[in-house]
Amino acid sequence: MAETAYIPRLRAEYDKSIRGRLTEQFGYANVMQVPRLEKVVLNMGVGEAVNDRKKAELAAADLSLIAGQKAVVTYSRIAIATFKLRENQPIGCKVTLRKAKMYEFIDRLVTVALPRVRDFRGLNPKSFDGRGNYSLGIKEHIIFPEIDFDKMGETWGMDVTVCTSARTDDEARALLTAFNFPFRQ
Repeated sequence: MAETAYIPRLRAEYDKSIRGRLTEQFGYANVMQVPRLEKVVLNMGVGEAVNDRKKAELAAADLSLIAGQKAVVTYSRIAIATFKLRENQPIGCKVTLRKAKMYEFIDRLVTVALPRVRDFRGLNPKSFDGRGNYSLGIKEHIIFPEIDFDKMGETWGMDVTVCTSARTDDEARALLTAFNFPFRQ
């Protein structure tokens, strides 16, 4: 009995229509030239963890719920006296998503989480790095439905970096727009 592989909705849409549209738009000669999503990195910096070690672990638990994959606690490399920071102190957490989990996360980000942001006017279309990667900041992690608002003690911000195989920002912008990223005009 063969097990059928699960394909996320956005991945199926990419294979069916987005790849063809991008090939037409940019005139690629080869299928492998078409930009695709490679990974999504979620990062949470928890500055309060300097005073309370438990906060970095709580943030990692929340990030694990959001990502659907275990988050890793990050530690400081050097000591900075003005921030009361010692070496090897927990200061945040991160998780890298690839393949199916990455497509699932982007689907939830675009369709569920971003519409829940207060006073949302669209994503900044200039937040590309010049090599086809896009970064956005989220002020409150409670916009994700996995986080129970009532049991939440604190809200933290988080960074989301979408890494693509695109060589230019225009190609990456076209790819993310095809995935319904709500860029402001």
